[in-house]
Amino acid sequence: MDMKLELVPLPVADVERSKAFYIETVGFNLDHDVQPGNGMRIVQLTPPGSACSIVIGAGMGNNSPADGTVKGLHLVVDDIAAACEQLVGRGAAISDIQDMGGVKFAYFSDPDGNSWALQEMGDM
Repeated sequence: MDMKLELVPLPVADVERSKAFYIETVGFNLDHDVQPGNGMRIVQLTPPGSACSIVIGAGMGNNSPADGTVKGLHLVVDDIAAACEQLVGRGAAISDIQDMGGVKFAYFSDPDGNSWALQEMGDM
């Protein structure tokens, strides 16, 4: 049986601010921005080249985690220095690159505090 992780919900306080951050600063693609009714809004965004998307929105249920509580999502890249340079050029605040013995990481957060890691696997 295959199991594919294809959608990760991210709790955010301001859908428009988060949508702008993920599109303009991080470079995600906008897949959907729909309002099916009852105050619900669903915005689905996908990193370039990824099979997994994120969803942000409003009115998606009372059992949603608090804003900014998703930590440590990874975006795997071929060239972490180039990825950091691109994100910094778009206005993102990125940590210094850390080399953990061939695996490199750099970190950033969205406006709500959900945290992300850029990861380069290197030659392993």
